[in-house]
Amino acid sequence: MNLKTTIVALILAACQTTWAANPVKVQHQGNSKYLITSGNLSMVIDGGAGGKILSFKHKKKEVLSQSKDDDTYGSTFWTSPQKEWNWPPIEELDKESYVCEQRPTSLYMTSQASAKHKWAVCKEFAVDSTDNSFVITYSIINVSFEPRSVAPWEVTRVPNQNGLIFFDAEANSITPSELIPFKQEFNALWYQTDVNKEDRKVMIDGKGWIAYACNGLLLIKQFDDITKQQTAPGEAEIELYVNNGKTYIDLECQGIYKSIMPGQQLNWTVRWYLIPYDKKKTKPSAELIETVLKTIKKK
Repeated sequence: MNLKTTIVALILAACQTTWAANPVKVQHQGNSKYLITSGNLSMVIDGGAGGKILSFKHKKKEVLSQSKDDDTYGSTFWTSPQKEWNWPPIEELDKESYVCEQRPTSLYMTSQASAKHKWAVCKEFAVDSTDNSFVITYSIINVSFEPRSVAPWEVTRVPNQNGLIFFDAEANSITPSELIPFKQEFNALWYQTDVNKEDRKVMIDGKGWIAYACNGLLLIKQFDDITKQQTAPGEAEIELYVNNGKTYIDLECQGIYKSIMPGQQLNWTVRWYLIPYDKKKTKPSAELIETVLKTIKKK
């Protein structure tokens, strides 16, 4: 078995379902795009463009950024820490084509292996009808011949349109603390989105979830809660990037930083919830917190 064949076998072996998934309705929309539907929710993923999530809707209402500019729309996946690749992100994982496979309970997408960075990624998209969540499992595979450390990193872009971003964290957990105007209320931190001429980014020690309320929708992303000591060097469990002007915001979450042996993988799951919500109530409240906690505790 040659090196290329070995790498492909390692990637496919890593892409195994790690939970009891429900049958999922997947439609191939032509070219490289796939539509997954569950009740009133729908998600579109483009296997030909880095396996990006292009759309996440409740009925006809969209929650993700639909900007036409590169790196400003949808949701993507990177390896962490960023200092290992600086910029731009690893092409094979972020922009190039994935091999797509429809299965009874999920949609699998497998990247090419990066010759330079020696990582490959598998993405599994499934639906859990017990809590009406879209379940995304990422697998990072070490295709080098030595142990290496990495953390998973999901980057979800939403429009900056008078939204509200909130999560469970302490004010002193934000670095740097002065860039974004957070308020501490109802046992959470809240950011009513604003406009600035400068790009801004902060690091946050969160508690395993981040929420975004805008235009009558509430998006909740749930992931493993990790400690500061478990994050990748120079990174954080939650990272928030606000692009200059009234454009888009990155809702970023990261998983545990750990060493992976050659041919092994790190698996990490993020659950997405999308709930219709009275936009007149889009302000810090105990009700919003209660909605989030009830939703993520159903699993």
